[in-house]
Amino acid sequence: MTLAAFLVTLGLLVSFHEYGHFLAARLCGVKVLRFALGFGKPLFTFRASNGTEWVIASIPLGGYVKLLDGRDSQQIIRAEDRPQSFDTKPLWQRSLIVAAGPFANFLLAVILFSVIYISGVPQLPARLQAPPEQSIAAKLGVAAGDRVIGWQSLPSEPNGAPIFDEFDPVPSWNALRWLLLDAVTGERGFALEIEDASGGRHIQSFRQDDLPQIAPESDPFQALGLLPQVGQPLEWKELKLGPGDAIAYASQRVYLITRVSMRLMLGLFTGKTTLKQLGGPLSIADMAGKSAQVGWQPFLAFLALMSISIGLLNLLPLPMLDGGQLLYDAWELVAGKRISVLMQEKLQKVGFLLLISLSLLALFNDLQRYFSP
Repeated sequence: MTLAAFLVTLGLLVSFHEYGHFLAARLCGVKVLRFALGFGKPLFTFRASNGTEWVIASIPLGGYVKLLDGRDSQQIIRAEDRPQSFDTKPLWQRSLIVAAGPFANFLLAVILFSVIYISGVPQLPARLQAPPEQSIAAKLGVAAGDRVIGWQSLPSEPNGAPIFDEFDPVPSWNALRWLLLDAVTGERGFALEIEDASGGRHIQSFRQDDLPQIAPESDPFQALGLLPQVGQPLEWKELKLGPGDAIAYASQRVYLITRVSMRLMLGLFTGKTTLKQLGGPLSIADMAGKSAQVGWQPFLAFLALMSISIGLLNLLPLPMLDGGQLLYDAWELVAGKRISVLMQEKLQKVGFLLLISLSLLALFNDLQRYFSP
């Protein structure tokens, strides 16, 4: 099951990403030479009537879309095909084609979450256990059994106070968890509307200056003192939405997760998060298999989270990634001319070395995580 879940994960996420590039290219009138899933020796090849070669290769760790491009020295373009070349298109179309891949991953995450919410998913109530001593919640008097029913972000001013009638409802612990991560990674204070065991309601404010700092090997939930109280299954409530509400709620969730993930990813470069958290194919396979064994909804949620991660990863401004190409486009927009082919080739080599280094580090982390005693 782990192997099957791993192949489904890579196949779905990579094909959706590459199809985003493919569809945008076709809509912009660019000829697609090859649509490939995987690398290495082709296992299956089909040539369509429009000349596009569809390939499934032996190493299922990625994919690519090869476009007709006059800046590719290995391509010989006939005069009648020249209008369909990528390099002849205006800047906005070229940028759209590049950005369409990551955008497709975010769209896939919205679709997957929407399916979960339409089908109905059980939700753990946002009821809290006794906070650890010395935590922020303990100092504020939060007690075991308190249930968080409302959330509000606080202004950045030191004396910012919550507005009583503007709390957003908190339907579950899962929703509260992502809100807490957003607040901590964004270093923004928040207020909670809490219902205690007797039914009384009060408000607790967590000020910006009191929030724990994101650091390697740290647990922000322990420092906050906000941890879920796991109750009986009968206490869980089902979240089931209509199609329109499901898409809206899923879009909000994807936006929130993307924002948190982006800050954590940037933390790899600022030292706030550790490189040990990088995972490679073994980690992906392990998580895919475990989520699939729990049920189809956890597996879809895992796919959605992975799709967001792939979308963000591809937007990093590194050569060889979509973000690197968008950086070239930004240079062209500002400077009024394209980066030379020679310079682009040199940057591609640097980007290739960086990606290989990150991949080897992720694989090393996998081996250390799963095979060290």
